[in-house]
Amino acid sequence: MTSCLENVQIPTCVWFEGVEKRNALVSILASTLFFVGWWFIIDAHAKYPADMVTAYHVCGIFGTISLFMVNSVSNAQIRGDDYNGGRLGVRGARSWLFVGFVIGFAAVIAACWILFADFVALSARHYWPGIGLFLQNVFIFLGSMTYKFGRTEDQY
Repeated sequence: MTSCLENVQIPTCVWFEGVEKRNALVSILASTLFFVGWWFIIDAHAKYPADMVTAYHVCGIFGTISLFMVNSVSNAQIRGDDYNGGRLGVRGARSWLFVGFVIGFAAVIAACWILFADFVALSARHYWPGIGLFLQNVFIFLGSMTYKFGRTEDQY
């Protein structure tokens, strides 16, 4: 069986050639998670527009802001290796990262609160808007964590 598969050659993509493929795969995975998260809320809002209050979208917006905040600080800045200027220095970078994580967790917790308080406890006719809101924030948070901790920073 191995002799018949040895002659199969699959052409490679031009942009994907190289030694280090981890950063490309992680960015594809993180962006897919982010997209799927927003797709859940778009679907929930399109299917049940009367059940979706406009204020529910604030959770996803804050989750997206958290994604940008967490991933705008490199690991070298957190360690203090690469950061030797500015007014706040390493302490400011760590504070920025901490606030980004707090906003991300708060978005997930708020979406969970909305799911149970407005849809499950009140025995709403449709649970999908609450589930979609919760899944949106979980997927945005997972995409943020995947992009932050999955890639290496030694190759740009």
